[in-house]
Amino acid sequence: MNHSEIEMTQSRPLSNAKLAIFILLGAETMLFVGLIGAFLVFRMGSVTWPPISHADINLPRLVTGINTILLIISGYIMFQALRAVQKDRLKQLRNMLIVTGVLGLLFLGIQGYEWIQLIGKGLTLQSGIFGGIFYVLIGCHAVHVFCAVVWLTIVTAKAITFKYSGTDHTGVATCTIYWIYVVALWPILYILVYLT
Repeated sequence: MNHSEIEMTQSRPLSNAKLAIFILLGAETMLFVGLIGAFLVFRMGSVTWPPISHADINLPRLVTGINTILLIISGYIMFQALRAVQKDRLKQLRNMLIVTGVLGLLFLGIQGYEWIQLIGKGLTLQSGIFGGIFYVLIGCHAVHVFCAVVWLTIVTAKAITFKYSGTDHTGVATCTIYWIYVVALWPILYILVYLT
């Protein structure tokens, strides 16, 4: 066997599932680049931000910062779940998937509570550019986290019924890629929307 034949047998082709997730993430990236671009246009085009009409509304920076840390931890645990299944540690996989899902739900619950508080203070989707761009951008991410939690629930159910192994775990791998994408996106949004 020559060198090129050995290389071909050692390299794994990209599976259709992983190719599909990368195409999906490419489309998601374009969506969020567009939304972030719109936010920056309004942000940089305003003399004061938030606008004077919303100057008395303070976004919950501290609570959202803690929520950000929870989401980042969930990304780390999800990555460890993938490593666990690769090593055939199926009990560890199940436990880590459950913890990741709980942290995802906690993130959404805290964010929902924040939104209720902000709406009570008058920041709504219809209350002007600031409210509109805030809820569209942050809400779009929340929808993606919700979809990731639903997907994770399906993966967890399959893990509980022993559908994955060290050699057959494409579902866990693709879910991990999506979860980490959603997690990595959030600190960018947090810094842009809450801290600038």
